[in-house]
Amino acid sequence: MKRPNWFQISAEGGKAMGAMHHYATTMTNLPAELIHLVFLRVSQINGCAHCIDIHTRDLIKSGMSVEKIVLIPVWREAAYLFPDVERAALSWAEEVTRISETHASDEAYSAALSVFGEKDLVELTIVIATMNAINRMGISYRMKPLAKA
Repeated sequence: MKRPNWFQISAEGGKAMGAMHHYATTMTNLPAELIHLVFLRVSQINGCAHCIDIHTRDLIKSGMSVEKIVLIPVWREAAYLFPDVERAALSWAEEVTRISETHASDEAYSAALSVFGEKDLVELTIVIATMNAINRMGISYRMKPLAKA
């Protein structure tokens, strides 16, 4: 079943989501590549094809190797490819995205806090929450990836 373009149906809602995305990508102190790494991992967990496509492209444009990108879903097994800050961000992204299961445990929070500090961890959590919200809209309204056959 074809679903409507949610940006057109709710222009104000689209603006609000856009404002969240704008803050997450331009107003935090986090490096752009780290933001897109987190966006990609969150989108992989949620299964948003549109966002997986976009953020994979963003990481390639930033210079991340395809070899590293394809190992993001199994980053713990390939931990040597990911510096401490990326491992901490990926771990916290998984914890927050799966919040109904993890409840953002004190152990995971402490581990992330030790790497990011309070302000950057709040901003990282905003980045994660933003992509989770966008994924829910993208999946619900079947936003198509840019990829071609």
